[in-house]
Amino acid sequence: MSHTAVPRRRPHLTRRLVQLYVGLALYGVSSALLVRAGLGLEPWGVLHQGLAERTGLSIGVVAIIVGAAVLLLWIPMRQRPGLGTVSNVFAIGLAMDGTLALVPGVHGLAARIAVMAAGIVLNGVATGLYIAARFGPGPRDGLMTGLHRRTGRSIRLVRTAIEVVVVATGFVLGGSLGVGTVLYAVSIGPLAQLFLRVFAVPGADPADRTVAPAPEPGTTAVTAPSPEEAILPQ
Repeated sequence: MSHTAVPRRRPHLTRRLVQLYVGLALYGVSSALLVRAGLGLEPWGVLHQGLAERTGLSIGVVAIIVGAAVLLLWIPMRQRPGLGTVSNVFAIGLAMDGTLALVPGVHGLAARIAVMAAGIVLNGVATGLYIAARFGPGPRDGLMTGLHRRTGRSIRLVRTAIEVVVVATGFVLGGSLGVGTVLYAVSIGPLAQLFLRVFAVPGADPADRTVAPAPEPGTTAVTAPSPEEAILPQ
């Protein structure tokens, strides 16, 4: 008795797609909660809010524009975006504006602290979901890993330099910098590490790394880290 082999689909593709889009949506929700708390935003959120204050655009629309602009910076670094990269540009900003339209302002310090804490934890959950789906890093994470490859500098140094510039620029433009920004900075690494393990997809290729192009003369070859390595503290 013969059996016809049935081609197997890529492992857990449906789950990975669900994780990707749920994670991106929750990331937008978490960013909106930090806005409502009014105690300081995540580094890129400070820039988005500052630009929104100056342009009159919604913070979600600004996040989309900034994401698209950062994605253009991938071109000279020969970075290749994935489905998650392109989806990141639009999904987070749309979810953020939608949440801000539905969630009213928060009054009272205790309530604001609770909303801030919820936003930070939810951001860790969202990060674990969409990064573990392995459809490519977001534009901002890709900028970081691209600069790491091109310059040979450590991820820690590149990430710190980018976020200092982003936060300083956003603050000058009127973005919200406060205790929430500090708490986010010190807690997002451990939270992301925890939820990356929780939402890891069984059977997915653990060696999913960005392939770096051949180094140019006079430069040093650098192995590009996985998205997980890029976002966690180095």
